[in-house]
Amino acid sequence: MPGRAPAGGVAPCSRRVMNLAYLLRQAAMRFPDETGFAWGDASWSWAELDARVDAMCVVLRERGVVKGDRVLVQSKNCNQMFESMFACFRLGAVWVPTNYRQTPEEVAYLAQASGASVMLCHADFSGHAETAMRDTPTLTSLIMIGSDDSQADYDDLVAAHLGQARPMADVEQDDPCWYFFTSGTTGRPKAAVLTHGQLGFVVTSHLCDLMPATTHRDAALVVAPLSHGAGIHQLVQTARAAKTVLMTNERFDAEEAWRLVERWGITNLFTVPTILKLLVEHPAVDRYDHGSLRYVIYAGAPMYREDQKRAIKALGPVLVQYYGLGEVTGNITVLPPELHDETDDADARIGTCGHVRTAMQLSIQDAEGRELEVNDIGEICVCGPAVFAGYYGDDAANAKAFRNGWFRTGDLGYVDAEGFVYITGRSSDMFISGGSNVYPREIEEKILQHPDIAEVAIVGVPDRVWGEVGVAACVPRDGRRLSEGELLAWMEGRVARYKLPKRVVFWDALPKSAYGKTSKKLVYEALCERGVLPSGGEQAAHPEPIGVAKARDGARGTSAVGAE
Repeated sequence: MPGRAPAGGVAPCSRRVMNLAYLLRQAAMRFPDETGFAWGDASWSWAELDARVDAMCVVLRERGVVKGDRVLVQSKNCNQMFESMFACFRLGAVWVPTNYRQTPEEVAYLAQASGASVMLCHADFSGHAETAMRDTPTLTSLIMIGSDDSQADYDDLVAAHLGQARPMADVEQDDPCWYFFTSGTTGRPKAAVLTHGQLGFVVTSHLCDLMPATTHRDAALVVAPLSHGAGIHQLVQTARAAKTVLMTNERFDAEEAWRLVERWGITNLFTVPTILKLLVEHPAVDRYDHGSLRYVIYAGAPMYREDQKRAIKALGPVLVQYYGLGEVTGNITVLPPELHDETDDADARIGTCGHVRTAMQLSIQDAEGRELEVNDIGEICVCGPAVFAGYYGDDAANAKAFRNGWFRTGDLGYVDAEGFVYITGRSSDMFISGGSNVYPREIEEKILQHPDIAEVAIVGVPDRVWGEVGVAACVPRDGRRLSEGELLAWMEGRVARYKLPKRVVFWDALPKSAYGKTSKKLVYEALCERGVLPSGGEQAAHPEPIGVAKARDGARGTSAVGAE
């Protein structure tokens, strides 16, 4: 705790740390005229961004925002969203970004759960602002981003206060700066409290482990919402004064992405496996020069081996995988480019998510918290300076999330003799068929080796005979056709019979979450809606996949930082 005297009789002292907004100030001092942020035909220098953040700090302070207050931000990607983060940090306030695809009622809940006092809202979401302001007693002020005759406009307010500034707030190690809301796959979203000290370490670790040698000459392309994992990555870019480039389309457009890579000489981008797969399989990958890329970082979900091999073939040795949840802000493992192998020879570590990150420690534990031996499967638990401060206002969730000082990820996996980590799946994904544990990831990897299959997701469902069985939802490659019997026959001998799915269905696409991630819960719901699963009998007692129900009852459900 802050102020506690350490061993040895040393007097207690403040644990003051750098205010994260100093990263922007430093970039403005060192490279004032260089482009810091680009969006479409517009761009802003580091000096301009710093001045605009100062002006917004004055605006927020005039509306009563002081250190510790929460500022809710409902916006799609834009320069104002980027600036709002640093304005909150500079005041010592807490940035509370939403996923802009959420409904007005969901956003109002986030306002209430965070106790926000001011809301910044993009004009495209005026209905969200109306609902949140009406239903949240703590919200006393609203600033619209874009034209809205009823409220003050963000840019007009900034223009009126340019040249004004407020002192940067003093902050300590555990002072909160960002409420990082989980996706709420097993209940309502929870606010993971990220702090100045913790994120200062995360920035350093990302530069060390994910994208070493990054400088002001680099450029990053944003292909995901800044409200979550992509926001962490633009913070890292700012620390090295590397420019951030936004896409202009709200919906992901692979053609535009590759065009921007060529135009800006993009050196790194952060994405999730689903989007990376779309990028490398789009014909535009061969029409634009992407030789500038040094790091294509993916996280948020495991990347299947066949997809990895295609990406390496298309892009070369630039892939970087990391594993980490929002609560650990990405900092659990890393698999750098030199450990990504296109071959499947005996020396390749197929299926690993890498080795443990710098200054972090990992432990594979059983249900009672005992550490397991090498190659034994258990829950992945971690400790270290990247672990968050806990969930805001949720003692019950905190009690489940921590055990003996270890943060419990809810993911299952093992560590080999060389220290490489392997994820076998979420504890909530595993199901038990005929008394044997079945991990869907293993079977999904096998199915993706079939030349006609592009995507697959397997969920466990109740079964009167075996207890639980798997149902596989598959997406064929364009122009390919395959029957259930043909696929199951092909799988014979490739996996044990008890692991074979009981049913296989073929769809044009798998349902995705707002973060572009294939959600097992959404797949299950789609199976029910399309009449694949019976509505009565034994399954009627399980309105969601059995593993998800288990997670709700015991295991803690949470999401990776890249999925957010």
